[in-house]
Amino acid sequence: MADPHSFTRELIAQLKTVPLHITAAELPAYSYGNAPSPNNDDDDAAVAQFAGSSTPHTFRLGTGASQFASALLPALLNAKHEILFVTCFWAQSKSLSDLSTALTRLAAARSSYPQNRLRQPMRIRICFSSRSLFQKLLHTSSRDGYVYPPSTWESQLGLPSPDIFKAAGIDLSVKSLFFLPFSVMHPKYMIVDRKRAFLPSCNVSWEPWLEDCVEVTGEAVTPLLSFYSGTWQDDLPGWERGEAEAPVREDGEDGEDGETSQPTVSSPFEISPLDVDGRGSIVVRFPSSTAPIPTVILPSSHHRNPLFRPLPWQDYAPPPPTPLNLAMLHLFASASRHIYIHSPNLTTEAVVVAILTAVGRGVDVDICTGERMMVYEQILTAGTTTARCVRSLIKRYDALVQKQEQNGNGIGRLHIAYYKPLSSTKQNSDEEQAMLSGVSQPASKPFVANRSGFVVDTEQPVHSHIKLTIVDGEHTVLGSGNMDRASFFTSQELGILFHSTTFAQAVQTAVDRVLDGRLKQVYPPPFLE
Repeated sequence: MADPHSFTRELIAQLKTVPLHITAAELPAYSYGNAPSPNNDDDDAAVAQFAGSSTPHTFRLGTGASQFASALLPALLNAKHEILFVTCFWAQSKSLSDLSTALTRLAAARSSYPQNRLRQPMRIRICFSSRSLFQKLLHTSSRDGYVYPPSTWESQLGLPSPDIFKAAGIDLSVKSLFFLPFSVMHPKYMIVDRKRAFLPSCNVSWEPWLEDCVEVTGEAVTPLLSFYSGTWQDDLPGWERGEAEAPVREDGEDGEDGETSQPTVSSPFEISPLDVDGRGSIVVRFPSSTAPIPTVILPSSHHRNPLFRPLPWQDYAPPPPTPLNLAMLHLFASASRHIYIHSPNLTTEAVVVAILTAVGRGVDVDICTGERMMVYEQILTAGTTTARCVRSLIKRYDALVQKQEQNGNGIGRLHIAYYKPLSSTKQNSDEEQAMLSGVSQPASKPFVANRSGFVVDTEQPVHSHIKLTIVDGEHTVLGSGNMDRASFFTSQELGILFHSTTFAQAVQTAVDRVLDGRLKQVYPPPFLE
C-alpha cells in the first residue's frame, strides 16, 4: 500500500459525518467532528486513534480451553507490572479453574520475593459483562458498572481468596458492565504490561468450540489501551521503573509461552501440525524478524436501541456508524476479487446486501457459518436465524444470477458451508441456552495437561466460534464481532484489521487445514459441483 493508513483516513472521513448526539450515547464515546480532514498531512493524531503498526507473533486455532492453556495463561504468568483481562461471558469451567490456578501461581511466586523488592502492587483488572441471566436482569444501568467486593471473589466468581492477592502485593479489581436489553460488552482481550496483547474469540466458559486467538505487540496496543480505558473507566496509572522482574519464568524466553519451535528467518511464517494443543488446534508462528505491518484497532460501541423494524413494508435499519461497522461495510464495498467470511451467525441484513452487491460486480464470496448455533440468542436479538438468512441469501443470489445472465453480465461465485464437528459430540452447550435453562456446567469431560501444566480439552470442537474476514487476500479482520444483528446493532465489539498479504495467507492456510473434514456444503448443493 502506497499509504499504509489510507484506509484509516477514509474511515475517519466517514466518522466525521456522524452526528455528535449519536457518538455521545456510545460507550466509549467518540467524537470526530474536529478531526483533521483526510487530505491534511497533519492528521497523524486522528489516525493514531485507530491505526499504527503491529508485529504479529502467533495466530492460534483450537478450543477455548486450549487457547487459555497454551497462550493466555503462560503470558499471564510472565507479567511484570499489569494484567488487563477483558471477556464477555464468565462461567464455572475448566477455563475458569485454570485461570484461578494461574493467578494463585502468580501470587505465590510474588510472595516468595523479598518484600523490599516489591516496590508497588501488581495491577490486575478483570472485566466481564455476562455471568447469568439473573445477573443481567438485575445489573445496574450505570456506566460505572458493578465492582465485585473481595468477599464475593471466591463464592461467586471462582477466583482465589483475597488474602492470597493481598499477601502477594497484587491490586486486583473485578468489574462487570451490562445494559438492558441486549447490550453486552462482547470484546475479549488481554493486555500484559501495556505492550503485549492477545485477542481471543473465547470466553471464560466451558463450550468446546473452535476459537481463534492472535497475539501482537507494537503501536497498535496503544489505541487498544485507549479503548479499554474509555470503556472500563481505568485511568491506567503509571508504575515505578526498576521493580522486580517477572515472578514466573516459563520454559521459553521473555514474551514466549514455553514452546521452543520457532520459524526460521527465511520463512514468512510456520504452521504447526494439527491437534498440537488439543483437538482442532493449530499454531501459526511468525519469525522475530517479521516487519511490523499496518494495523487498525476498530471499536464498535454498544447501543441500547436495537432499531427493530418489524413491519413487512419497512426497510432494514442501517447499522450504527461505529468504526468497526463502517470498516467492514467499506471492505465489502471495495473488494475486487474475493471475500472470505467465517462467523458463528449471519443475521445482519446489511451484510447480506453487501454480499449480494459484491457478487453482482464479480467478486467471489466464501462463507462458513453455523447452522444451529445460539438459536435462542438469534431469535431474541435479530428476530430470525442464520439458517433462514442463508436460505434468503441463496434465493436472492439465484435470482441475481438469472438477471445477470439475461443481461449478458458475469457474476461472482458464492459458496456457503456450515461448520460441522468430526464426531457426533453433544452440540447444545452454548452460553445463551445455558443461561436460559439455568445450567451452570455440563458433565465432566476428559482433560490432559500440556507442558505448562494447564489442562487442555481433548474433545473435538462442536461449533465454530471464529470471527474472521479476509478481503482480497490482503485485509484480515479478527476480534469479537460476528456477522449477526447483535454485533452490528447492540453489543460492544472490538476488531483488529491487518493490512498484509503474508498475514492473510497464514491465517487462511491455518483455517483451511483445521476445517478440512469439518464443513457441510450448503451452496452450491453438493451434487451440482
